[in-house]
Amino acid sequence: MGGSRAQVNKPHKTRFASKASRHAHKIDKVRTGKSEGSHRSADKGARAARVQRSKAIRDQKRAALLKEKRSSVGSLSAPRVIVLFGLSSSANVRPLAKELLTIASGEEGKLTSSTVASPTYKLRTTVLQAPYGDLMSCMELAKVADLLAFVLSANSLYNCDSSSPIDDFGSQCLSVFRAMGLPSTVVFIRDLPSDNKSRQELKKAAISSVSPELPEECKFYAADTKDDLHKFMWLFKEQLLSSPHWRNQRPYVMSEEACIKPDDSTGLCTLLVSGYLRAHNLSANQLVHVTGAGDFQLGQIDVVKDPFPINERKNSNAMDSEDSGIQIVGTFVPDPLNQEPLLVENIPNPLEGDQTWPTEAEMEEAYLNNKQKKLVKRKLPQGTSEYQAAWIVDNTDDEDGDSENDNQDDAGMILDEQHSDNGGDNSDMDAVSHFTEKFDEETIGVTEMADDENLTKEQIEEEIKKIKEANAEDEEFPDEVETPLDVPAKRRFAKYRGLKSFRTSSWDPKESLPPEYARIFAFDNFTRTQKHVIAKIVEQDEGSLKDCAQRGSFVRLHVKNVPTDVASKLVHLSRRLPVVVSGLLQHESKISVLHFTIKKHDSYEAPIKSKESFIFNVGFRQFTARPLFSSDNINCNKHKMERFLHHGRFSVASVYAPICFPPLPLIVLKSRDGEQSAIAAVGSLKSVDPDQIILKKIVLTGYPQRVSKLKAIVRYMFHNPDDVKWFKPVELWTKHGRRGRIKETVGTHGSMKCIFNSSIQQHDTVCMSLYKRAYPKWPEQLYQM
Repeated sequence: MGGSRAQVNKPHKTRFASKASRHAHKIDKVRTGKSEGSHRSADKGARAARVQRSKAIRDQKRAALLKEKRSSVGSLSAPRVIVLFGLSSSANVRPLAKELLTIASGEEGKLTSSTVASPTYKLRTTVLQAPYGDLMSCMELAKVADLLAFVLSANSLYNCDSSSPIDDFGSQCLSVFRAMGLPSTVVFIRDLPSDNKSRQELKKAAISSVSPELPEECKFYAADTKDDLHKFMWLFKEQLLSSPHWRNQRPYVMSEEACIKPDDSTGLCTLLVSGYLRAHNLSANQLVHVTGAGDFQLGQIDVVKDPFPINERKNSNAMDSEDSGIQIVGTFVPDPLNQEPLLVENIPNPLEGDQTWPTEAEMEEAYLNNKQKKLVKRKLPQGTSEYQAAWIVDNTDDEDGDSENDNQDDAGMILDEQHSDNGGDNSDMDAVSHFTEKFDEETIGVTEMADDENLTKEQIEEEIKKIKEANAEDEEFPDEVETPLDVPAKRRFAKYRGLKSFRTSSWDPKESLPPEYARIFAFDNFTRTQKHVIAKIVEQDEGSLKDCAQRGSFVRLHVKNVPTDVASKLVHLSRRLPVVVSGLLQHESKISVLHFTIKKHDSYEAPIKSKESFIFNVGFRQFTARPLFSSDNINCNKHKMERFLHHGRFSVASVYAPICFPPLPLIVLKSRDGEQSAIAAVGSLKSVDPDQIILKKIVLTGYPQRVSKLKAIVRYMFHNPDDVKWFKPVELWTKHGRRGRIKETVGTHGSMKCIFNSSIQQHDTVCMSLYKRAYPKWPEQLYQM
């Protein structure tokens, strides 16, 4: 028997080894200069770096969150704004506002202001009441609300006829608030019974009926007793409030007081607006926008001692004191070299496109060219001078030119690259300009209604009936127009051209621009400009600029060069609603072409035509515009114009308006004589781009008279042979999906022989698409006030 031997196994299996370990023996350790454990230490160092970077990011987020919380709740923050809005006419918000102010102030007595400081809660609060039935006022209050508190009466659950306790006005306002962007929201339930069981059941019923209309994070509070309101105030103090993103991009002041300071200038004054500065720091060099009045420059910014301090302390930094008891802590005056200019429109130079005086070399070249021309002279009468002979030669050339123009007419319309009116006669264009304008107004459907003072009631009803019929016809037969009998089609549609493909055919965005484009501004790169502007606001908040008032401070703005009548209206308005003065970002006072994504509101029944006058509410701004509607094509740089804004679909509204940086909400209002403005549409800002091409499309239709397989004789599209020759290059299509072209004219009444790619049927309709570029209308008056 042999001796015992220890079993020796293989140290590893090669098929389980990595590729690097199998080739490790081939690597020269001396040449690489790396030790065997170097990769392990490298991995360990990389892991430590990742852990350290993650910790730094967490610390930054924690510090930013803590800073935001301190700025919104601390003693240096602006008061929190609570806006009370009744969801129905039975909800009375006035006693609730009084109770909230009394509890917040901790004093029983007559309240002189809607802003109070509470030493108990270490909080300053502003309580505002949204007037029921006034849509414009409710919108303006919702824009500045930190907390939107909806008030619901429990009695409405019993008395309402519908299943929801929210009435029509409440539903309309809720849809507008959602379109603008809701801040933090709560619901106060009033008029609950004293019995605890009935109280809980009724509260659950109110929550179940209202919660589908409100955000998921909305909280519900009973608000009948002081204990209920005390509980709410403690929770409100610790609540982290959210606000719409567009409001956090710009500094704004909600007025506590507004007055007028007369100036030496005739018709102008300085508007003094006092209030807390919110959201961002405000520079004296910035432009400001007064809601409803326009854009203005600042004369100076006074930082005033806080009139509602949480802890009463004697302010030793006061450098000035006025008779009214207002103590000015600091003053910021704009720097004339760095102040943003109030530039609204570009001033065009009418001589900019004129030709300069030619140089001597150009004149010599022109002389030689004229000398080398071979002029075909007619037989001249005896005694004719060279000057007279030159004129006779020109007349001969004109006769030849007429024949050439006739040949050009036979050649037809030029596609894609040139306007169809380039090959036509300029004298013909001048002769039919009146007809062109007339038909353009009819086809676009934007003829303005005559002045109501000059129309009878029957005439006004007839105009409204025509508009409704045009809206219905546009939905059923979009873009279809009829060729006029008394004007040749090549003159009537001289500004139109045919496109081989709407998506791929080229169209120069700088071609034949209207005079209004000389008054507007454009960006080389709008996205890059927006990044620079936002970075400047961040730099301003970090305190690197010295002429800035800090957010949370109580300031008095000197808005200069305000028209006296406008300032008087604002002061009168400030007695019942706060006046909002918002800081503008760089370039936001200049006019350009803005494009909004827009949708017609469900409550608006009247037709909305392109280029009709509307009131646009964009963020804090409010201005008048005449939008041009178009479709939104994602895969194409051309967009088809729409004559009406139809229900149930999104469109793009293009307007001449002051530049704004997105994101911003849009509320479109239609003013009505003697009545409250109605909500016409809602949407948001999409882009700022004057080069966006919007094409108006028209469709000329004809009907087959005789059909033979692929060929057909089509009539009623044109009414004379010259028009058929002119439009011969344009492609035809039918409503049953056939494609074709014009082959030749037939007869003298505009009939034509056409050939198609497939058999055509007798009941089909032959169509031709023509396009021209469309532009918005310049508003007559930008601001209504």
